[in-house]
Amino acid sequence: EIQLVESGGGLVQPGGSLRLSCTTSGFAFSNYAMIWLRQSPGKGLEWVSTVDADEGGPTFYADSVKGRFTISRDNAKNTLYLQLNSLKTEDTAVYFCAKPRMPRKVVMSSNRAEYQYLGQGALVTVSS
Repeated sequence: EIQLVESGGGLVQPGGSLRLSCTTSGFAFSNYAMIWLRQSPGKGLEWVSTVDADEGGPTFYADSVKGRFTISRDNAKNTLYLQLNSLKTEDTAVYFCAKPRMPRKVVMSSNRAEYQYLGQGALVTVSS
């Protein structure tokens, strides 16, 4: 059974930081690019960031988070991370990690159909 479990969400003041983790099981994590998506209240899914299957490989970011968020992975631990710095109120959302359908394919899409699995999500609230 494939599982993706996010953790690390919470309430933070504007300008603050959080680190999200996504612990995975049930598939060959090191063979897949991995993705973070988010959904703000009343809005659709938004692609946030993608990391290549290889540790230290290419990373990609939405313009809205570039320079503030950092995606990384630990293939030995089957875990994906997202470091969120300089948080803004508009970053308030449920953050999901996602597994694409095909191995090695780098996906940068807000379309839910591009992903085989999403985790249950971690709520990040940025508020003073």
